[in-house]
Amino acid sequence: MVLLLRRGPPGLGPAPRRHRYKEKWAATAPRIPPTRLALHHFDVSYSLQLKDLWPSVRAGLLCEQKYGALLNSFSAVDHVAEELELLNATDFVSEAPKKAQRGAAAEEAGRGESVSGEGGTVMQAERMTQADVSPPLRASISSNIKCYTFPRGDITRFRPARPDVLGLLDYYLMDAASLLPVLALNVQPDDFVLDLCAAPGGKTLALLQTGACGHLAANDISISRTKRLYQILHSYVPREIRETVSVTSCDGRDWGQLEGGTFHKVLVDVPCTTDRHSVMEQDNNIFHRRRTKERQMLPMLQLQLLMAGILATKPGGEVVYSTCSLSPLQNEYVIERALEVAETQYGISIHVEDLSHFRTLFQDTFSFFSDCRLGELVLPHLTANFGPMYFCKLRRM
Repeated sequence: MVLLLRRGPPGLGPAPRRHRYKEKWAATAPRIPPTRLALHHFDVSYSLQLKDLWPSVRAGLLCEQKYGALLNSFSAVDHVAEELELLNATDFVSEAPKKAQRGAAAEEAGRGESVSGEGGTVMQAERMTQADVSPPLRASISSNIKCYTFPRGDITRFRPARPDVLGLLDYYLMDAASLLPVLALNVQPDDFVLDLCAAPGGKTLALLQTGACGHLAANDISISRTKRLYQILHSYVPREIRETVSVTSCDGRDWGQLEGGTFHKVLVDVPCTTDRHSVMEQDNNIFHRRRTKERQMLPMLQLQLLMAGILATKPGGEVVYSTCSLSPLQNEYVIERALEVAETQYGISIHVEDLSHFRTLFQDTFSFFSDCRLGELVLPHLTANFGPMYFCKLRRM
């Protein structure tokens, strides 16, 4: 081996010649994968936030995600529902209120046993009737949305979706927790609805499944992701319904200026750190070193998008903000800052709606974080590996 030498300082003799191209030295330095960077970041921050819950949440994030099958009401789905029920899957949307009512009725019946006589029987019946119609059990749940999931601990996979005679696919596989923001939005007949960050299209499809949108605007700044949205609509929605959906590729931050005070309901499902993707996938990972600045600016972007959603809403209208991150900086703190900005800069009063009844309704399907200050947060868990999904509902006064 030939050793290249260069002239050293006087009296010290020749010294090995350093390679003249420093760029090559840098290129050969070991690189930490973005998935490992993400996991290290989460270990530091989420262990403080979630404390003893973090090890189980961490295990869930690193394991295969669980899916739900959103039935396509525009397709012939009766036989599909029967097929899924034979596999022991259930529609968690329709089953949740029934379970909650049965639980409340059983609790009231237990209390009524301590009351004797005919009067006690009448009182018990009255209590059960009140339980059936109490606000938590009359939650804003659209009966038109049907999403089948397998029970806790059951890791059965759904078969791929199949087309019907018209070519429409029978169901859409998605993280079932992604339906919760749509359910929280509680779309009513003839509502004008805006999905501000719509691509790739799962929540847009769910909004159409409600059958209640008087008009639906679906927007996403990314043209490539908007193409994916078009593909979803074409695969699941008949032409006459697709033509009623307005699809745009605008910067969502400008929407309040473009169509301010127009919509009854606005869904703001913002770009985020997508925690599960960040620890599992190398491609398009926001923890890549070249995307550091983009990641650091996420809370600002999220705030701007939420403010645009608020400004696009009519007075009395509602906004649901959602992320697929556990980070309070992207969740509660964005909500708190938006309330402040709306009041001080626009003179708009915002009320944070109570969604705690979602925990009661869907506790058999999802694992919720009980210490969320604003909104609700679904935690990944090995027995119910959905999420993470944060959602918070705001009403413009």
